[in-house]
Amino acid sequence: MAKIIKIGMADLNVANCPDILQTAGLGSCVGVCLWDSITKIGGLAHIMLPYSTQARSVGNEAKFADTAIPLLVKQMENLGALRQRLVAKIAGGAQMFSFYSGNDIMRIGERNAEAVKETLAKLKIKLLAEDVGGNYGRTIEFYTETGKLYIRTINVGEKII
Repeated sequence: MAKIIKIGMADLNVANCPDILQTAGLGSCVGVCLWDSITKIGGLAHIMLPYSTQARSVGNEAKFADTAIPLLVKQMENLGALRQRLVAKIAGGAQMFSFYSGNDIMRIGERNAEAVKETLAKLKIKLLAEDVGGNYGRTIEFYTETGKLYIRTINVGEKII
């Protein structure tokens, strides 16, 4: 019987098949799902900010793309996943509010998605699918049995990637 493991904001967790990893409230945050198709080990990180190097304090590594993804990989490896087999799916990175400014600091969703993709590339983890951008929030469920990412939104509907 699969259990649902809830991941909060600036948090991450890993699971074995058939468990389901779930996070809600992905606005500008990005949900990063990693999966090893052989061991069926999955991981999910709810990332709030792009880079720990731009923060005053890095107390919570799960908060930043550049520190959360390597930590997620390490936890998955501890369960038996192999880094070379990991693939990724991501969702979130929305622009939740309209700002009439050319200031990059206000493009947090876009910056989060870019940092996630950059970190995945550095770790040589293939990005299989993404549902990022827009101006709406998402709730996601990642199925360790199949590697499917189920995405729910309020007004845009549902999809599986």
